[in-house]
Amino acid sequence: MPGTPNYTGLNGHSHDLPAKAAVLLVNLGTPEAPTAAAVRPYLAEFLGDPRVIEYPRLLWKLILHGVILRIRPKRSAHAYQRIWTAEGSPLRTGSEALAAALGAELARRRPGPVTVALAMRYGKPSVAATVAKLQREGVRRLLVLPLYPQYSATSTGSVFDAVADTVKGLRWPPELRQVNDYHDHPAYIAALADSVRAHWAANGRGEKLLMSFHGIPERYVRSGDPYYCQCHATARLLREALGLSEEEALFSFQSRVGRERWLHPYTDETIRALGASGLKRIDVISPGFAVDCLETLEEIAMQNAEFFREAGGETLSYIPCLNSAPAHVAALADLVLTHSQGWPEFDPAYDAAAEAVKLAAARERARKAGAGA
Repeated sequence: MPGTPNYTGLNGHSHDLPAKAAVLLVNLGTPEAPTAAAVRPYLAEFLGDPRVIEYPRLLWKLILHGVILRIRPKRSAHAYQRIWTAEGSPLRTGSEALAAALGAELARRRPGPVTVALAMRYGKPSVAATVAKLQREGVRRLLVLPLYPQYSATSTGSVFDAVADTVKGLRWPPELRQVNDYHDHPAYIAALADSVRAHWAANGRGEKLLMSFHGIPERYVRSGDPYYCQCHATARLLREALGLSEEEALFSFQSRVGRERWLHPYTDETIRALGASGLKRIDVISPGFAVDCLETLEEIAMQNAEFFREAGGETLSYIPCLNSAPAHVAALADLVLTHSQGWPEFDPAYDAAAEAVKLAAARERARKAGAGA
């Protein structure tokens, strides 16, 4: 009937599939190709998210479609072209490698049927399509893990919006848990510190270490966003793990856009000042990014390296994101196991044979009751 709610689900309830659990990793997303035509719809989805841009919607829509999407796609496409590989977007391939490695690590640690799936908040594979696929595979328990160590409404909050919009349309939503952040998780901090030490051992050590986080408008923090404080905490813990002073290990915020004041100090201004101060080499790490992407590979390793040289410096040595490094995978596995406690699929004593017997008994009861099996 017209106006009747329509909830999506599987046709009937099957007793043939055992209940499964899944971990849904979610990263920001990427255009399908490094072209203006592919970048435009990606930017429209990203910048059209009210979590990202908190302006009056009608005004922002006019600015976005009347100005920004006429200019920015070509500029962004050029930046993507500088980092695109034969395999495609580094963020996409790096996130896929991380998901595969995490799946293997969880399978090594736990015997139960646990799937690790990857979705992108913007672009493909979408959160909605990925959750629908997991539902078809029999997933009844879902742990959402956004690949953002520090919480912000602009990133993690938006992921939770997408998940909520998806599950509220399901006839039988899965049991749901979500990871807010892991900015101070000991294994995450240790993995960051190990990556810095390994970089120093392989490439030598710069005169300063700069920790560059993605920026957000200052007014978001004044409205209650914890991001600034969590970035401070990550920077402090990493500095302490490396045994560095505040003068030896600085931190800053990158990727600002528009005329509004964003979190300070700005990365580009900091790097120019370091170059002008007489320093010849600095090391830069981006602890707010789980996987290398446009903001790290092009903005830091290329664009800001040029700023440093133009200001009088010589070498900006970029320390890659953790990506699918074993220490990163182990840290995320620890996080998953902490947040999935009590779910049978994550129980070390999970017995697949016993579960199969219970499933067969349930199927037989359903058959005798006249239900479709």
